[in-house]
Amino acid sequence: MPESWVLHVDLDQFIAAVEVARHPELRGKPVVVGGNGDPAERAVVATASYEARAFGIDSGMPLRLAAKRCPEAVFLPSDPPAYEEVSERVFAAVREFPVVVEVMGWDEGFIGARTGDPEELAGRIRAAITERTGLSSSVGIGDNKLRAKLATGFAKPAGVYRLTEENWAEVMHERPTEALWGIGRKTSKKLAELGVSTVAELAAADPKALAARFGPTMGPWYRILALGVGDTEVTSTPWVARSRSRETTFQENLTEPAEMAAEIRKLAERVTQDVLAEGRPAVRVAVKVRFAPFITQTRSLTLPAPTTDGGELERAALAVFDRFEVRRPVRLLGVRAEFTPPADGQL
Repeated sequence: MPESWVLHVDLDQFIAAVEVARHPELRGKPVVVGGNGDPAERAVVATASYEARAFGIDSGMPLRLAAKRCPEAVFLPSDPPAYEEVSERVFAAVREFPVVVEVMGWDEGFIGARTGDPEELAGRIRAAITERTGLSSSVGIGDNKLRAKLATGFAKPAGVYRLTEENWAEVMHERPTEALWGIGRKTSKKLAELGVSTVAELAAADPKALAARFGPTMGPWYRILALGVGDTEVTSTPWVARSRSRETTFQENLTEPAEMAAEIRKLAERVTQDVLAEGRPAVRVAVKVRFAPFITQTRSLTLPAPTTDGGELERAALAVFDRFEVRRPVRLLGVRAEFTPPADGQL
């Protein structure tokens, strides 16, 4: 009898792969995408090809540093409309199978399927994506979303991997807690301070101790992650953005508070336009500040009531900016408006 499975499809080095497909002469070369494609300008890496990653280049790295690590790399400007168009073609191909597709972003999505051979289905999906777009993909197979998502990491690049309750302990228990989807470097470090360094140790940890350190919700939730528990429902509800943001990297540092406030107003205006286009009110406003040389901080506040009013969003952004201690020159400013998250947004 067919069984229910969750598959997670992830497009390999998606943005770089789209660019290489547009410029076949770049195949096999180190390609870095970000900003305007000029490593002399201040901007960060959006993505890097596997050839570029071999030089230690990764997403979020300043383009200038990427150029130092790999002078022969080809730098290209980011082109979001092109990536969105290719992404739509990818998931249109996946929807031709008798499955439920939940898109999570340009380059990834969950697939709900009933089949007696999930590896065979994964292979056919990968082949369909390649035939339709020329792109390579990896597929993780799981008995829930968490395990499927983690399985994809073992499948990369261009492979298929199954992670279920059956092999969870064997595959995951000796790995660091940071290997879990939902636990980052900072949280992993805090767990280590409690004597919890591996997934197995977190799975066996005292929920009360975790709650005392991380709060009554997040603490026990981290332990649930370590047990491999996750949501099994895949919904075809269209992917909904949780926020809209705008940011500017300045080619020369800002040093005057009045200049910074003026830029915050400009960014808030652009975000307001995005909020109006989205057709949903914002419930929270955040501001990102990157100080020289490369120290990034973020602050936010919850609005008194959901709103699409540009004046309210601007005032909120300026109020958040006032919370920063601006003692260094500023190289980047960003403003983000957050919407109410979908009810099924948790694992």
